[in-house]
Amino acid sequence: MAERTSDEVATVFNTAGHSVDLINAGKPSDLTDAEWKDTAKRNWQHLEIIKAYKKEDGETSIWTNENFTAIDAAISAGKAIQA
Repeated sequence: MAERTSDEVATVFNTAGHSVDLINAGKPSDLTDAEWKDTAKRNWQHLEIIKAYKKEDGETSIWTNENFTAIDAAISAGKAIQA
């Protein structure tokens, strides 16, 4: 796999916002509590995976100066739903 371009990195970061928005919106009325916990878990785990993306060298993060404040908050909120 070739290194991700800066545009590809930006796209990954921006699409992570979908998981952030989903978690921050709270439980949709059409989901059971169990379904919501599962949905939230999949999304905060996905955010953690995205944060861990590395370049081809397997060591260097693809991230440069991105602000992960909202993502970190969504991960924390998502984990709290599991408690």
